[in-house]
Amino acid sequence: MAQPDNDSRTPDWRLKMSQFYEDTVQNEDHRPCAGLRQELKFCLQESDCVKKNHKTPRECLKVDDGSVPQDCIILRQTFFECKRALLDTRQRFRGRKGY
Repeated sequence: MAQPDNDSRTPDWRLKMSQFYEDTVQNEDHRPCAGLRQELKFCLQESDCVKKNHKTPRECLKVDDGSVPQDCIILRQTFFECKRALLDTRQRFRGRKGY
């Protein structure tokens, strides 16, 4: 007897985030800030802006009409700070942040 897919009933993207942290991921992204990039991408794909308004995730990053959840906006800012830290010369001594 097949069990129902629980992921299809959970609208909250945070409940699905565990899939990115499993050890069985085949195509891991080894770029800096890759974890934040994946979380932001998934958050935007699950937002009303992409699903209902049929916009691309890139277009959704630029709009400020309330269709993008606050969590995605916070992830965007955190991803920006992670990428900015790559250009910081003090980072060579302190090391990259473990996102």
